[in-house]
Amino acid sequence: MKALFIGGIKSGKSVNAQNYILKLSSSKPCYLATTEFIDAGIKERIKEHKKNRHDKFNTVEESLSIYKSIKANKTPVLVECVSMWINNMFHHGFNLADMKKELKKILKLEQTIVFVLNDVGSGIIPQNKLASDFIDASGIISQLISQNCDEVYHTIAGISTRIK
Repeated sequence: MKALFIGGIKSGKSVNAQNYILKLSSSKPCYLATTEFIDAGIKERIKEHKKNRHDKFNTVEESLSIYKSIKANKTPVLVECVSMWINNMFHHGFNLADMKKELKKILKLEQTIVFVLNDVGSGIIPQNKLASDFIDASGIISQLISQNCDEVYHTIAGISTRIK
């Protein structure tokens, strides 16, 4: 079983994805945290996410090699979040082809995986090449994931609506 929760920043997709995977799991699921400590703002977001999930998850922190971390887990995995993973991959010199290769391996795994991804394609595309590349990669990756998921949920104002 694969599912994707996609929505804007602070839309409620993370909380809804957490509740969703907890309902699917008979044991403690894995929370795969992809965010790197970049600045104080990110540190606060990480702190908030940890508070929200309490002790209901086994947390694994991995910002780049997410395939290995997912494959190593025998429980359902919540990937939080794919957008930060894309950011990390670009920051460390990887390209879209590298990301697609990693995700294709992940999507072939038999285990339950729930992905969280920011919907960044509905706004203005900045004239900054890196930002434009990020938006393009995010759109392409969201399509790749959604095409291979059993269920896809779009989240707005805390409400996740199943679109697939």
